[in-house]
Amino acid sequence: MSRGSIFRRAMGADFGRLHPELRRRFSVGLDSGEACTGTGVMDRVWHGRGFVRPFLALGATRNILVPREGRNVPFVIENVPYADSFGRETVTFVRTFHLPGGPRRFDAQMVLAPEGDRILDYLGTHQHLASDLHLGVGDRGELVIRSGEHRFREGPVDVRVPGPIGGEAEVREAFDDDTGRFRIRVRVVNRYFGPLFGYEGSFTAAYTDAARQGVRPGLRPVREEARA
Repeated sequence: MSRGSIFRRAMGADFGRLHPELRRRFSVGLDSGEACTGTGVMDRVWHGRGFVRPFLALGATRNILVPREGRNVPFVIENVPYADSFGRETVTFVRTFHLPGGPRRFDAQMVLAPEGDRILDYLGTHQHLASDLHLGVGDRGELVIRSGEHRFREGPVDVRVPGPIGGEAEVREAFDDDTGRFRIRVRVVNRYFGPLFGYEGSFTAAYTDAARQGVRPGLRPVREEARA
């Protein structure tokens, strides 16, 4: 029996309420055998007030968030399924922003939480940060993703990221029937200091055979984290 993608399993019956193009895009996985590459333009990539820049720059050393701003930024997102070194089905969410001065990446790898009710989002090249993602559906069939608890793991360290230094993310992805493009808006906000980082724009999607394509070098993280 088909299990479906990690996103279908996390959303349950709500998955069927998504726009058909979103259902296909988030059916990417080992079961479907498909990978997806989105190519487009972000109308705007932004960050918050000046004091957040050092934190964004630090995160950028591990491909977490993006420290630069820009408009009309060429953009690629690579969603490729694979089994990680712990046997978990994983889907890459590697975003490349072709900003002035050179490309910047924002890497994540997503797996299904052991309870099956949410997605675990491992961030960066070394998966030091992990976030719970809760998936829902908007009134027009758009996918709405909101982050929950964040955790930091390094060696024996395993701590919850406190609210004053953490960020709450909201992602809205929809399909525009008039243009035939996916539209995305991402906002990361700190409850005390306000907006930290975000981007919005549109892209088209191309689907390929995941097994034939494989996972290109540099797409998987340097280090994988076993703790859920």
